[in-house]
Amino acid sequence: MTQNPNFSRLNFIGQTVRLNLGAIIAVALIGTLLYYLILMAALVVRFDNLPNYINSYDWWFHVKRIWVSTPSVLDTISIVQDEWLYEIGFMNYDFGIGISEWSLFINPTKVSAVFILGVSVAINFFLIRANNRVCSLTTGRTSQVATGFGASLVAVGSITMSWVVCCSTPTWVVGLAMMGLGVSVSLWLEPIGIWVNVIGFAMLLFAIYLSASRARTLANSIELPN
Repeated sequence: MTQNPNFSRLNFIGQTVRLNLGAIIAVALIGTLLYYLILMAALVVRFDNLPNYINSYDWWFHVKRIWVSTPSVLDTISIVQDEWLYEIGFMNYDFGIGISEWSLFINPTKVSAVFILGVSVAINFFLIRANNRVCSLTTGRTSQVATGFGASLVAVGSITMSWVVCCSTPTWVVGLAMMGLGVSVSLWLEPIGIWVNVIGFAMLLFAIYLSASRARTLANSIELPN
């Protein structure tokens, strides 16, 4: 079965997604689950306590209420992205009614970002595999490095953990503080979280572009039989 080699990068990406859609979704789902399991494991190991409480929030009700009561669409999006679905953490009852020492928040907006991260990485993987199949050559390191760098930024920027030392605010910089960065410096970096995610996704898109571009070049360099 022959295929016209003169297809565009977007067509090549679309074809790759269609041929591997089930695998891409599976990779993204498993990756999202593993991401939050790793975050929980990191909290348990770091603080040597198993979680002892789970709080659930009526996320959909809050989203509808915010949508109705907030005039600005931009403000609505900004507020909704900080709404939580679940909170899993450790409550220390040595201080009266208890204080949450640490917790992991499940935020649908952040979960969606992690899922899209998994989709992006999976797409690039299949593009690279297509490159190898087209011409028994591996793609340049640039695409792989861009994928790793972008995925790391999105993974760090999507952290939703809280720590009492960081004012119990669920934010991405809690991960940095847990890794040893000063609390004051971590909180100072907090406002750039959105840009960490933006740069990360930009790098992932750049990696996909490079992989698709190379695959198209390799395909066009092969003379297919009539």
